[in-house]
Amino acid sequence: MSDFLPPTIDPIAAQRWQQAAPPVAPWLHEEVGRRMQERLQWMAAPPAVWCHWHALRGGVQTHDLIAQRYPQAQCYVVEETAAAQQAAQARWASPWWQPWRAGKLQVAMPPELGANMLWANMLLHTQANPLALLRRWHAAVAVDGFVMFSCLGPQTVQTLHQLYATLGWPPAGHSFTDMHDWGDMLIQTGFAEPVMDMETITLSFATPERLLQELRELGRNLHPQRFAGLRGQQWRDRLLHAVDQHLRLPDGQLGISFEIVYGHAFKAAPRSARQWKKNRADLR
Repeated sequence: MSDFLPPTIDPIAAQRWQQAAPPVAPWLHEEVGRRMQERLQWMAAPPAVWCHWHALRGGVQTHDLIAQRYPQAQCYVVEETAAAQQAAQARWASPWWQPWRAGKLQVAMPPELGANMLWANMLLHTQANPLALLRRWHAAVAVDGFVMFSCLGPQTVQTLHQLYATLGWPPAGHSFTDMHDWGDMLIQTGFAEPVMDMETITLSFATPERLLQELRELGRNLHPQRFAGLRGQQWRDRLLHAVDQHLRLPDGQLGISFEIVYGHAFKAAPRSARQWKKNRADLR
């Protein structure tokens, strides 16, 4: 399997988006995070240490729900740009009148093998090299710990893709990875027992302008064959008219659907050379 899945992401554009993305979670990110954190009730042991990877874009409301679920746990918030790190420090700094909170949350990388749970909401679909990120997560998670994540799946905004194709325009966005491929990548990077699931969320809007605003808040078109330059007001007017004509729901609202992929997997203890030789001997 290639280290550069999915192949339709421009790595330079992806890096620029990571640098430019506002440190605020769109509504959909918070909603997906809320739904995902409800699944934590099925996890047997509460984590003593957990890591929130890109917490600001992943959702501060979701973060607070997890912190309430695990009030005694140490948390590491990982942000990879200076602006996001400063925003996270400002958001979660302990006030002087609550010194007991000091040390419960650090904006820093967790120690190697230090996290019992690594949480990443709506992030992986923006990565030009997702295997590299999964390997970083594997290094951060303790043995018997787990990773839990969500991302967009391949059926996301398909009506918009079809509309662009009908108009003869370049792709409306980059391709998203199927949940089964995420399961394969989890195993390839050393995780075990991956469990994958998906659901479809449809958002409705009163105007095409509001629909396009929501898409801009969610991300950018990272496809290498996207429009090469800026478009003018005439192109925007044509897009708004096309959206208004072709994305109507039965109730008269404008709608667009998102496939949400959920996944979690555990980190098993590495097998020693002696264990491997014994297992091979038992098979003979």
